[in-house]
Amino acid sequence: MTQGKAFIFTAPSGSGKTTIVKHLLAKNSNLGFSISASTRDKRGRTETHGKDYYFLSKDEFRQKIEDDAFIEWEEVYTGNYYGTLKEEVQRIWDEGRHVVFDVEVKGAQKLKSYFGEHALAVFVKVPSMEELAKRLKGRGTESADSLSQRLYRAEFEMSLENKFDVTLVNENLDESFEKAEKLVNDFLNQ
Repeated sequence: MTQGKAFIFTAPSGSGKTTIVKHLLAKNSNLGFSISASTRDKRGRTETHGKDYYFLSKDEFRQKIEDDAFIEWEEVYTGNYYGTLKEEVQRIWDEGRHVVFDVEVKGAQKLKSYFGEHALAVFVKVPSMEELAKRLKGRGTESADSLSQRLYRAEFEMSLENKFDVTLVNENLDESFEKAEKLVNDFLNQ
C-alpha cells in the first residue's frame, strides 16, 4: 500500500465526531473521507450507498471478511457489521490525499494499531452522559430501545478514551472545529 497519513476520529454515538469530520473535509482538500462498509439499514432517505456507507448485505460483508478485504471490522450492535475496506484507503492515497476515518471506538483502536505512527487518533467526547443523552434524543432517529443501547455502549466507550492520542471535548462546536483543524495541521506538518 502506498501510504499517506491517517486521521482517526472516534467517539460514542452522538458526540459530534461526524459533524467535526465533515467540517475538516470541507476546509482541507488534502483530506479524503474513508467510507465505511456496513450491514445496517439506511437512515431515512438521506443516506446514499457509496457516499455515507457502502451498504452491504450480511452475506456480502461475510464474503469480504473471508477475502481479507478489511483493515478492520466489527459487529457493533447485534447483527450490524461495520468495517474499513483496504481498497477504500488505497483509493484516497492514490488521489494524493490523507485519509480521514469516522469510526466507532473498537474499530478506531484497530486502525491506530494498523497505521501506528502514521495516524493521529482523536477521541471526541461530550462534557457529560446527560449531554450525550440529550443530543441522541434530539436527533429524532432513535427508538427508546436503541437510545438505551447507545447510552449503555457509550459508557463503555468513554472508559477507552486514554487509548487514543488526544481527546477533543466537544462542548462548543466552533471551538471544536478550530481545535480539530489545529490537530490536523500540526500532525501534517510533523
